[in-house]
Amino acid sequence: MKNFFTIIGGMGTEATEVFIHILNERTPAKRDQDYLDYILVNHATVPDRTDYILDHSKPDPFIPLAADIKQQSRLHPDFFVIPCNTAHYRFDDLQSMTDIPILHMPRETVKDIPNYVPNAKRVGLIATKGTLHDGIYDQEIKNAGYELVKPDEKTADQTMELIYDDIKEKNQVDAGLYHQILSTMVNDFSCDIVVLGCTELSVAQQQAGDHPYPVIDSQTVLANRTIELALKNRRQATK
Repeated sequence: MKNFFTIIGGMGTEATEVFIHILNERTPAKRDQDYLDYILVNHATVPDRTDYILDHSKPDPFIPLAADIKQQSRLHPDFFVIPCNTAHYRFDDLQSMTDIPILHMPRETVKDIPNYVPNAKRVGLIATKGTLHDGIYDQEIKNAGYELVKPDEKTADQTMELIYDDIKEKNQVDAGLYHQILSTMVNDFSCDIVVLGCTELSVAQQQAGDHPYPVIDSQTVLANRTIELALKNRRQATK
């Protein structure tokens, strides 16, 4: 297979399934051959990223992710996609292991904010406590000229409950809790837009997107960029 990309997924599996759904749904296709060529590595046993970020005595997810990058690089994909925000904690280290580009999920998300709310000033972030702690969005948001707004402790706890207790553990979305979190960020903390900085929150948006709050879903942005780059590479290969 030529002109394909590799998805390093499984963090978590339900979120990766949503990513694939978004990817295929948004690909302009009228027949089987119009869809994109890709390899999915659903590495579900990668240790929890947030556990490690908050406590370095826990198993390091970088080790299996680095092995995946090395293994897949031997197949020569055009680029890599990692649909897990928290895994970008070691992005530079992962990229240093291969000459093949890896799309940077948080960076692409922040770049897309003007397409959602052109005059946004205050950008809220909801994510795992690992992502909130490691700052993978912080500098991207500040470098783009926005004011970063993180949740208070109660809202951060509610977000972890939604991600871990509901979506990861039970494979279900508490729509009321999700909407309450967004309401707090928009109405109480005056956010002009809220970044969904965890792929499980993409699951929440897919299943409970019937709300009035301005959000930007990092997983949807990543899917859009993936499609754009894959189609560009396909066009160049057929010239």
